[in-house]
Amino acid sequence: MNVLDEIIANKRKEVALLQQSHSIGSFRESENFSRETISLKQHILDAGFGIIAEIKRKSPSGGKIKTDVNIVEQATFYEQNGASGISILTDKDYFGGSIDDIIEARKAVTLPLLRKEFIINEIQLYEARAIGADAVLLIGAVLQPEEATYLTNVARNLGLEVLYEVHTAEEVGFIPAEVDLIAVNNRDLKAQQTSLQHSFDLVKILPKNVPLISASGIKTPEDIAAVMAAGYGGTLIGESILREGHLAALVKSTKS
Repeated sequence: MNVLDEIIANKRKEVALLQQSHSIGSFRESENFSRETISLKQHILDAGFGIIAEIKRKSPSGGKIKTDVNIVEQATFYEQNGASGISILTDKDYFGGSIDDIIEARKAVTLPLLRKEFIINEIQLYEARAIGADAVLLIGAVLQPEEATYLTNVARNLGLEVLYEVHTAEEVGFIPAEVDLIAVNNRDLKAQQTSLQHSFDLVKILPKNVPLISASGIKTPEDIAAVMAAGYGGTLIGESILREGHLAALVKSTKS
């Protein structure tokens, strides 16, 4: 069993427990549920080339990254240094995250928040809306085409934007038409290996009517210049910003 299989098996157990403790209706009672969401897509478009800055404490590929991160301080830093949106890992066991991280960040910043999670069931979308997320990640590698379409429609009906992630040409063929943004994950979730070549290869067959995001492995202004030249409208960066704190320099590089 590879890492992705382990994560999804664990996620199914988590979702089963969530369904036992909450109903879909219970999430509607949250004050965030009726809040007007903030468009991540529009923030990316307005920037010309937008950077989605990520918060995660650890990862299977990177090990411990910033285990003592202060969510409010980190989110505020991202907002003050030019991020177009903030991605927040809510998986606990593999990434050290929590839904509380989004709740805290939502109170601190006005940037759009992306719930980055292994979403396999609609109840996770209702939970995302209730905790203050504006957009959700759906991953082509873990969903059947009909599941991806269904979850995309549920998310959109809830007012959540969908960032749809692909890694292979086969997954590109099943991207739901209604997604708001498309991300190419340069990291193979099964082998945990990263190469920007995935972005360069897949851009040739990706839809051109939505903003394209290159995710994982972006570390330098040169990396950003390369994906910009390839036709991407933004990038998602986590580990290098958390370790180096060089967000402002990366944002500046997108304007030159």
